[in-house]
Amino acid sequence: MAQSPRSTAPTVVPRGRHAPPLEVRLTVQRRRLFEAAATVFAQRGFADATAEAISREAGMSKATFYEHFANKEEAILALFDEAATEVMRQMALASETPTETYPEHLANGTRAFLRTLAEWPDAAQTLLVEIIGAGPRATERRDAILDAFADAIYRDNERIAPTYKAPRFASRDDAFACVGAIVELASRQLRTKKPRDIRELEPVIDRLMIGILEQRR
Repeated sequence: MAQSPRSTAPTVVPRGRHAPPLEVRLTVQRRRLFEAAATVFAQRGFADATAEAISREAGMSKATFYEHFANKEEAILALFDEAATEVMRQMALASETPTETYPEHLANGTRAFLRTLAEWPDAAQTLLVEIIGAGPRATERRDAILDAFADAIYRDNERIAPTYKAPRFASRDDAFACVGAIVELASRQLRTKKPRDIRELEPVIDRLMIGILEQRR
């Protein structure tokens, strides 16, 4: 995500003879543009966002914006991919933490998902809300990411549940049903601020997933 914990490059790039290599400068520029795009999309919505507004928010010229993205659609798609990758990375890390029970294992993943959205609210807005109105390519990308999330949850359940003698998903569609409900819950919170903190959805999501899995008993 924009400003993700993985980012280690400096925010300000030295100039002149102390300037870093081109690759480093481009990485820093791209990160700043991601941060600016997330802010602009969250504040204005995709329809009213412009390359000029993103450039201004980043403190860069429009020419620099167009060195990285062909248009605002390319910018939101790239930001969407970055945000989705970071959320999935955090969830995968959480799934490796040992727990005593399977519900605790599920709760780790839920907590990582919600914590990441809470830490990067503007990028979360792009990931779950603004992408919906960004055109056919964005819709295809969103569908693919939702499928990827569902597949990850299904495979994690397939791998981990037997060690706890816990129930398995009846099908990948059951896992997708969980993802669809979770995404809508999070999307509604981002739009309405209800509940006040997105992390308050944790027990709801935990009950949802356990409830679907318990149908197999």
